[in-house]
Amino acid sequence: MSRQILPGTIIGRYEIRSQLGAGGMGEVYLARDTELDRMVALKILPAAVAADQQRMRRFVQEAKSASSLNHHNIITIYEIGEADSTRFIATEFVEGTTLRQNLKRGRLALPEVFEIAIQIASGLAAAHDAGIVHRDIKTENILITEEETEGKR
Repeated sequence: MSRQILPGTIIGRYEIRSQLGAGGMGEVYLARDTELDRMVALKILPAAVAADQQRMRRFVQEAKSASSLNHHNIITIYEIGEADSTRFIATEFVEGTTLRQNLKRGRLALPEVFEIAIQIASGLAAAHDAGIVHRDIKTENILITEEETEGKR
């Protein structure tokens, strides 16, 4: 992967605060949108992805489609941009833990399993209704917020 970006680094209008995670499609950072004064998740695309024109076209088209969605179980895409040869996607920042992190703490109660499954299905149904197929459903890409887990364990 590329070099880690340090807190305080400015990318476009975003100030990096900390790294949230990394995966095959890039590194994700918590950043502050300096124009709108809000926290965002900033995904930095690897140079290999950004340099592949066909992959970038497909990626941008999928992001445009996803940005048209407005559903409480799907993060909102704010911007696809480039600054100083760095390609990025700015999205809504959702504070929570991944489903994988939740599963590492132990078994989930059956009502919690049903609630999570219903929310996943609801988000996927909205995407499918809009003609969008999510190609990377996995426990690391499913966020569980505090309000979703209160009183369920």
